[in-house]
Amino acid sequence: MIDTYRHKGLRKQLVQELREKGIKNEAVLDAIQAVPRHFFLDAVFTKQAYSNMAFQIGAGQTISHPFTVAFQTELLELKKGDKVLEIGTGSGFQTSILCEVGAKVFSIERQRELYLKANRIVPELGYTAKLKYGDGYKGWPSYAPFDKIIVTCGAPYLPEDLLEQLKPGGTMVIPIGAGKEQEMLLIKKDQDGILTKSMLGVFSFVPMLKETAK
Repeated sequence: MIDTYRHKGLRKQLVQELREKGIKNEAVLDAIQAVPRHFFLDAVFTKQAYSNMAFQIGAGQTISHPFTVAFQTELLELKKGDKVLEIGTGSGFQTSILCEVGAKVFSIERQRELYLKANRIVPELGYTAKLKYGDGYKGWPSYAPFDKIIVTCGAPYLPEDLLEQLKPGGTMVIPIGAGKEQEMLLIKKDQDGILTKSMLGVFSFVPMLKETAK
């Protein structure tokens, strides 16, 4: 894996584009600048890796638009050391962004092919994250509760197990909708366990799947 001056320059242009689209969190923008997105894509897509596009990554899944990654990450309002549950490891790009910002990441992937790829590339980049092959609807109760939860696939409904695993005072970001488009839902849980929900625009994700792939 080679990260050239050209790649770094393209990332700088991407960061500027994300600023223009409304991303303000400097730690998130710094993470986008730091993490080589082209490492997570097939070589055929290298030239387009820093355009604001989604790409196929295998198993019928995609790597999200950089804006979507930055938008969801910004909504989490991460602090260094936050314990974050990610549902949908995918390529490992979002996982690496969370690690770069300083989160302690626990990530679940339902597609074994993608789990194996991410389990290789994330450590190669120097990031430490706990990765699991399993059903994201069930969360990861043995490591709960989590300060933040991010779901990177379209959920047809809000999984109760994930809400239970969110710490009081915590934040969850999850796209909700069973069709081709979903509403980005921001959930805040107060110290008494009361939930506040905000809808923050329409996005398009691959669907969140149940059960573990064979």
